[in-house]
Amino acid sequence: MDNFDSRYALTGKFLIATSTLNDDECFGHSVIYICSHGQNGAMGVIVNKRLDTYTFSDLTMQLPIQNYAKLNEVNLYSGGPLEKVRGMVLHSTDYVREGTIVIGNGIAVSSTNEIIADIAFDQGPHDKLVALGYSFWQPRQLEAEIFRNDWLVINSDKELLFRTKDEEKWQRAIDESGINLDRLINITGHS
Repeated sequence: MDNFDSRYALTGKFLIATSTLNDDECFGHSVIYICSHGQNGAMGVIVNKRLDTYTFSDLTMQLPIQNYAKLNEVNLYSGGPLEKVRGMVLHSTDYVREGTIVIGNGIAVSSTNEIIADIAFDQGPHDKLVALGYSFWQPRQLEAEIFRNDWLVINSDKELLFRTKDEEKWQRAIDESGINLDRLINITGHS
């Protein structure tokens, strides 16, 4: 088994799509929160692409929840191209139940029916982002994409994740990176 190089442990970081991905329908101008990264690959959730065709109420109708009239409505996001019917919730750590994975910096992820029901009845976490689907990279695939300058990496920020307008997240993340994308484009592919 390969030794995993911990310098590339991106768990709890944001990936920011660069202009090399602009034509990619799924990943162009995306900001992704990395939930796990290790020798078996990486998994993350896109946090700035709200769904307009499917609602939180539609999601809860798939669960055995009674008394639909009192449901709390929240935004749904397209978390990535895989398992687009699976609910993934990035949330604050004031809510930790069986099945919750605490990632760090006050952020956790859950994908149980219980958290969806608790959010629906306003008993869930204070901060939350509910996504359908997720993104996954095979071992060393994400590292290669970063090396190709497809992605910038920055530290996660609860303010950006939970309280920044969706249409502003990508630019704010770029600004926080401190990298001039025009300059990055000019040096891509040159050694």
